[in-house]
Amino acid sequence: MKRFVHRFGALLAALLLSPPLFAQTASFTLANGLTVIVKPDLRAPTAVHMLWVRVGSMDEVDGSSGVAHVLEHMMFKGTPTVAPGEYSRRVAALGGTHNAFTTRDATAYYQQVPSDQVLAVMQLEADRFAHNQWSDEEFRREIEVIKEERRQRVEESPRARMFEAYNALVFQASPYRRPVIGWMNDIESLTPDDARTFHRQWYVPANAAVVVAGDVDPQQVRTWAEQTYGQIPARAVPTRKPRVEPEQHGPRRMEYRARAEQSLLTLGWKMPQLRALDADDAGSQDALALTLLASVLDGYNGARLGRALVQGEGGARLADSVDASFGLLGRGPQLFSLTGVPAPGVGVDVLSEALLAQVRRVAQAGVTDAELERVKTQWRAGEVYKLDAVTSQARELGSYWVNGWGTDAGERLLQRLMAVTPAQVQSAAQRLFDDRQLNVGVLVPEAKP
Repeated sequence: MKRFVHRFGALLAALLLSPPLFAQTASFTLANGLTVIVKPDLRAPTAVHMLWVRVGSMDEVDGSSGVAHVLEHMMFKGTPTVAPGEYSRRVAALGGTHNAFTTRDATAYYQQVPSDQVLAVMQLEADRFAHNQWSDEEFRREIEVIKEERRQRVEESPRARMFEAYNALVFQASPYRRPVIGWMNDIESLTPDDARTFHRQWYVPANAAVVVAGDVDPQQVRTWAEQTYGQIPARAVPTRKPRVEPEQHGPRRMEYRARAEQSLLTLGWKMPQLRALDADDAGSQDALALTLLASVLDGYNGARLGRALVQGEGGARLADSVDASFGLLGRGPQLFSLTGVPAPGVGVDVLSEALLAQVRRVAQAGVTDAELERVKTQWRAGEVYKLDAVTSQARELGSYWVNGWGTDAGERLLQRLMAVTPAQVQSAAQRLFDDRQLNVGVLVPEAKP
């Protein structure tokens, strides 16, 4: 531990005393409403360009699940000036790589290129953002690709199918209940105009942000952004209906039966959220405490869950693997989850009780100053080590923007977490793990017929 702290301190000192390789993050808004965020990092002649659109699966409607992800695929299918397949060839010719992803909350497209090619990828991205087009036949071919993607990621995985069913159990009104990739029947029923309409609705400048991190000058990026994205006409962002998740008044349990080698257990509770970085309400304080509670339970090798249940410290070995997590960031409701795979011969009810006992242990005896300081030190170190990759920097800034947070969110969040006390963590464990809010999902292995 002393060696780790010394290494962290030496790295931090080197960063503080070295020439200003990390200039202050700049942010500005174009006349059409598009946000531009620039994070200079002058260590290497490379840059990452990311386009974030604040639209994901949570913005879909029933019957059209998966359309946000489908549109992500179709964005690579061309514009009036870029033929299908040409986009990838052009980025490769620039010496770059690219990819995209869709989540519940957002869709993002990114390229890493030599820093002198940033303008070129901005021109490509702005073109397809505004002028994406493709034929009906191209759409039908891509739907078959997406159906196969769903088969490989979900249909062929009993655990993935179980978690899909579990989310549909946990969330009643929230669109988080639907899978990001979509239900298979919805994917099969989607039409080309479903995707085109979704694009027209949500791909508007005021609903998007461009993040550039790397060896760039903020004023130069601003000029390039105005030349490219700034030429896209402004349009109104559709009004979002809140679709608030109703309060849960009793435990829910689901068994998912499938051909699988091992059982799987997950326990989840809907928890308070950190709505804003300057929020000082009880719910926001609880969200910060829960973030550290998850780390105390499972945030490092030898944390409480691993020692007690996987290593069997002080008793029988009950699990092959365990996990604790809390969704601090997200536009929708967040869960605190405890998940585990029972060891051979151990029933899921025994493992469930053991997981709950670890939370009760915190509720009764609290956490030590040393435990809390350890996970805080890890969080601080993570804030430094994430600077190693410009992709990580760009992704973090985009994630904060999606949630309505500013460019200084990482520093401000770190300050809030550092102020959490052992008493706050214990209080959260005492008050928030109510059986009335509990959701249980169990994967039950079935024999092959």
